[in-house]
Order: sequence, then structure tokens, then C-alpha cells
Amino acid sequence: MRSIKSLILGLVPTLASAGTLAPRQSSGITVDLSRTYQTMDGFGTSEAFQRAVTMQRLSEEEQRKFLDLMFSMDKGAGLSILRNGIGSSPDMRDDHMVSIQPKNPGGPKATPQYVWDKSDNGQVWVSREAVHTYGVKTIYANAWSAPGYMKTNGNDANGGSLCGVSGASCSSGDWKQAFADYLVQYIKFYAAENITVTHLGFLNEPDYTTSYASMRSSGTQAADFIKVLRPTLDRNDLSNVIINCCDTMGWSTMNSMLSQMRSVESMVGVTTGHSYTSGPTSQLSTKAKSWMTEAADNNGAWTSAWYSNGGAGEGFTWANNIYSAIASGNVSAYLYWIGGQDRPSNTNSKMIRVVNKKVDPSKRLWAMGNWSRFVRPGAVRVGTSGSGLRTTAFRNVDGTVSIQVINSGGATTVSITLNNAGGLTVGSATAWVTDNTRDLTEIGAKVDASGRVTGSVPQRSMVTFVLKPGEKK
Repeated sequence: MRSIKSLILGLVPTLASAGTLAPRQSSGITVDLSRTYQTMDGFGTSEAFQRAVTMQRLSEEEQRKFLDLMFSMDKGAGLSILRNGIGSSPDMRDDHMVSIQPKNPGGPKATPQYVWDKSDNGQVWVSREAVHTYGVKTIYANAWSAPGYMKTNGNDANGGSLCGVSGASCSSGDWKQAFADYLVQYIKFYAAENITVTHLGFLNEPDYTTSYASMRSSGTQAADFIKVLRPTLDRNDLSNVIINCCDTMGWSTMNSMLSQMRSVESMVGVTTGHSYTSGPTSQLSTKAKSWMTEAADNNGAWTSAWYSNGGAGEGFTWANNIYSAIASGNVSAYLYWIGGQDRPSNTNSKMIRVVNKKVDPSKRLWAMGNWSRFVRPGAVRVGTSGSGLRTTAFRNVDGTVSIQVINSGGATTVSITLNNAGGLTVGSATAWVTDNTRDLTEIGAKVDASGRVTGSVPQRSMVTFVLKPGEKK
């Protein structure tokens, strides 16, 4: 979504008021490695709608700071997913995303007339850095709309549907195959830049009409197109590209679409939704993975605070939002809307703003980092119990176990014990805190002779404990 959206509807309950809280008693957390849930794909953001262009105009020093804040495992949030917008506009006026075929080639069966500027609205630069400098492996290319000449309203903005899907006939003909070919060509252009697109979406908020790039679709219409898109990808040696659908405006809306998409359920690798009109507080009714692909505070004035009064844009609020999406919504990925933005907009739609040509991160970024740095792609969520705190735990591919602790009360000490570890012992432990004064700062954690880990969790903070394996028993 662009920052002009003003639809955050108070979905996040206000947290306790500011002030010093009474200390909690010491809390015990048990991590059960035999109780497993979803496998994680990561955490990410987007630089669509020419946000990448404006960040690329910064000095080289500020560019690097911005990229480090986004993707570095040492200096930033360590994000592992980048969501790119597939352009549909005939030009780059304002913040339009220019199309790779800005002009109608003459009909759906005419020879395509693709144009590639090697920039793609600045997104090639960000993608190349993410992949080749920081090791990001997941690039999600998502179309907000088909080009206008492929749609019922003749415009890439203001809704309209793809010509040829159920209930959307056009005098110009059926554009389903031409749009599928268009998306395939976009992926091929990125491949020529040595960037692999791993996930492909063809809808963004199909339940919402906007004055910018937007395209309406029901679940039945989405299924009509997927039946063309999947074989088109396969014919072009792109069978490894995963289809994402449908990035609905609200999480619950995706369930309504899924009920009409059962015939293509096996062709959809990831079901996707946003959190603007309903958040991911329950699992979607699908066997596919689920991603929460867009969320932001688009109403509140810019704030870099972690916790002040429990406002919708504060970092602590977003740490809790992510927790709910993972623990209740069973999501395998969580994406904030915009990473960095050099725009006059004074909203919390971005995690990083630019002031006097200098990048300025918010605590929302560090909230993301407390998850993303330590819950890496391929991590499996495992069971936790005890403590009375909000806790999750994950077993990473490298063998480390990370435990996230969100404390809305007074300072406390926690002790962490592994159950059903299959002989795994804890060799060492570290802890990383984000609160009002610290941004992913390392603090002490101890391992006793029995393998129990202890550490402090300050008031109104998030602490991630990372347990490194020792010798197997």
C-alpha cells in the first residue's frame, strides 16, 4: 500500500500507560523441541512505488547506512525478504511504477513489445545489493495491476479486472495468457541482472479500489488466471517460482477468496494477506504456507519511539503485532510495508525516514530486527510454556535455538530450559534487547551446569535469547 492510505482502524489494543512498573517475579520458560509448528521463510519489506529511486539518490555513505539498516546481520535488522512491485503504468510520473510494456502491442495475441531499463523503478539496485551484498535469497515480485490495456476499465488504476477472467469480458479479447507472459518476462529480465525472483504474485488488495495501480479480483477470477500462469511458468523453466496469492486488504478476506480457489490450491505455494482491515489473529484455511505481506501505521505522525503510551506506531506495539501473527496466525513470513522513504510524508508508513539527506531509523525497524536477525529462513517454530510472558521459540537450520521474550510489565529474570532436546546441550547463550534506550544491544546470559539459561528482561522490552549447541550427550 502507498502511504496515502488512511485505513488503520485501531486494530492494535493500547498497551499499558507509561511509567515505572513493579518488578515481576523470576519466570521460567520451557522450550519443547519436539512440539513443532510452521517453518519460517523470513521477514521483509518493500521499496516499491519509486521509494528505491529516492533512496538511491542519497549519498553513497547514506545509501550504505540505509542498506545496512535493512539487511545487515550486524548493523541492522537482517531482513531476509524483499518485495518488489511489478510496474503497470505507462510512465514514471509522481510515484508510478513504469511497465515493462508501457504501450499496447496491438492486442493479446500481438507480438510483445517489452522495454527494459535495467532499473525497474530503482528496485534492481536494492535487489542486487540485498542478494549479492547481504545474502538475501527471497525476492517476491508482486503486481499491483496488469497494464491498463489488459483490463476492463482501460486503466492500471481505479480497479477494473483482467480481461478474460470469469465475468470480465472485453472487446479487445482475452488477456490472461498475455499477462502471464508479461510476468514471466519480468522474471527473465531480473535473471539477466543475476537476480532470481523466487515468488510471484499477480494481485495486490484485489478487494480494494484505489486511485493508483489496483486490480479487482474474486477468488474465482484469481483461479482462472492461476490455471494459465502455472503452466506458463513451467513451460519457461520457471517451475521453481512459487505463486503467491492474493495479498488481500485484510487477513480474513483471504479466507473468502480461498473458498473459491480450491481447484487451484495445489498450484498456490503461499497464501498472502495484509493486516489493514483485519489482522492475522488466526490461521488461514489452507494447507499452503501463509505470509503476512503488508502492514504499516499509515495514520500516525512519525515516531521513532519504542514505547511511550502504547501507540499504533511504536516499536513495542509492532513487536507484539509480529508475535500475534506468528503465534496465532501461523504465518511463515512477516513484511512491513516500506523500508526506507525519502518523502515529505510524516507518517509511520516507513521504518526508515530521511531527514536532511540522512537516514533515521524508527524503533519499528529494531522490532523487526529482534525477530529477523535470529529467526532465519528455514527455522521451525517449537513449543514454549510457562513464564506468563509472551514467548516464542525457533530451531534454526544452523542448530541454534532462539527464544523471543516480550515483557509488557516490570523487569524480570527468566530461566530457560530445553525439553525433548534429543541429546542437544547448550554450549553458550547470548541475549539481545530492544527497549527505549537500546537497539538490538547484547546483554548478558548465563548457562549453568545443567544447561539452564538465565538472563534479565527489562520492563517493556523485547529480548531474544540465542542458544548455541554444545557437545551432544
